[in-house]
Amino acid sequence: MEVQRENRNIRDNQRRQLAEKHELKRMLFKAFLRDPDIPAEVREQQQWKLAKLPRNSSFTRVRNRCIFTGRPRGVYQLFRMSRIVFRELASRGALQGIKKASW
Repeated sequence: MEVQRENRNIRDNQRRQLAEKHELKRMLFKAFLRDPDIPAEVREQQQWKLAKLPRNSSFTRVRNRCIFTGRPRGVYQLFRMSRIVFRELASRGALQGIKKASW
């Protein structure tokens, strides 16, 4: 189970790096596709180049995951941890500046 969690996080990290690497190319190709003044043949060529980029280089394939558990849902983006781990660490006082509300 531990290995599986690590693999998910490693795979997600690789996707993030790949998306960052190809971000400029992807934006350029998309800009060509959106421009109606460019001839159809050139736009088609740019579409083909965009399709040839690796699938994992798209930011839509990146998933926010908890760095501790690998959980994909309920992840606080600021802390990169799931709500469950966040609550547990906050209750133990392991997170500085975070305390349980009481009013």
